[in-house]
Amino acid sequence: MRRVILSTLAALSLSTAAFAEVTGNLVLYTSQPNEDAQKTVDAFMAANPGVTVEWVRDGTPKIMAKFRAELEAGAPQADVLLIADSVTMEGLKAEGLLMAHPDADISAYEPGIMDADKSWFATKLITTGIVYNTSAPMQPTSYADLTAPEVTAAFMMPSPLASGAATIHMVAVTGVADLGWGFYETLANQGAVADGANGGVLKAVAGGEKLYGFLVDFLAIREAANGAPIQFVFPVEGVSAVSEPVAILANTQNPDAAKAFVDFLISEPGQQLAADMGYLPAHPGVTPPAGFPARDTIKILPFDPAKALAEETANKARFTEMFGG
Repeated sequence: MRRVILSTLAALSLSTAAFAEVTGNLVLYTSQPNEDAQKTVDAFMAANPGVTVEWVRDGTPKIMAKFRAELEAGAPQADVLLIADSVTMEGLKAEGLLMAHPDADISAYEPGIMDADKSWFATKLITTGIVYNTSAPMQPTSYADLTAPEVTAAFMMPSPLASGAATIHMVAVTGVADLGWGFYETLANQGAVADGANGGVLKAVAGGEKLYGFLVDFLAIREAANGAPIQFVFPVEGVSAVSEPVAILANTQNPDAAKAFVDFLISEPGQQLAADMGYLPAHPGVTPPAGFPARDTIKILPFDPAKALAEETANKARFTEMFGG
């Protein structure tokens, strides 16, 4: 017993020493929901009591507009970004606006989830798959099932013009050899609706206005658990994933605290926090929350954010030609 106590005290001593090394203020700009942002900041500060985090929350486009305006004025405020998608991060990386974190430990993660140059890091996997109303006459298991005319006519998706997750989903799905852009052309020609963001799809399918749709996983799984008449499907071809990446800005005034923030989010405790919030953790060793299948059964479609960034304007123009603005 004495040995155990001494070991515990030694661990606490080391932990306290580590805390003493990371101090000061940190400013976080994030697109997380308010409740999630507060939980994230509270957990980080509990693990790093020497750091005080101030955070600003808004949708990714507005957060980026705020950051750009401050940058233009020569007075950037944020140290760390935690936003919706890796395509935006790739753009910032290309402009030299991100600071790499070479010492970050990403050894447990699958290749492709994190930036190879360690400029941005996945904090969770928000996948997009198929949602259907439980009164629907057909229960889809694949994207191919959605091309039946009677199904397509009752189908709705978030628009890539309004949703970053929808943009990534479009790129990932059109990259599947057996689907391609022909799949989206079929949906458009047979009356599928593309409008707004994920919330509108959830409302339409749960309310029975539409019977099928594309939707992010946690919204469907959470609302189904709350009694909504919907079911989420991980299609056999695979799902796209938004990684809600975190990155350190090159202008950070507190690089040590910023690195500690990144390290916390990609650590197992940080990933458990994501799971406790109801999200699929990016770390393969952390158990997904209730309602999700086992992590190793979920197939993530390939996605190249740098390529998606280069082709973003052309891809959105092609989509608009099919579905309208």
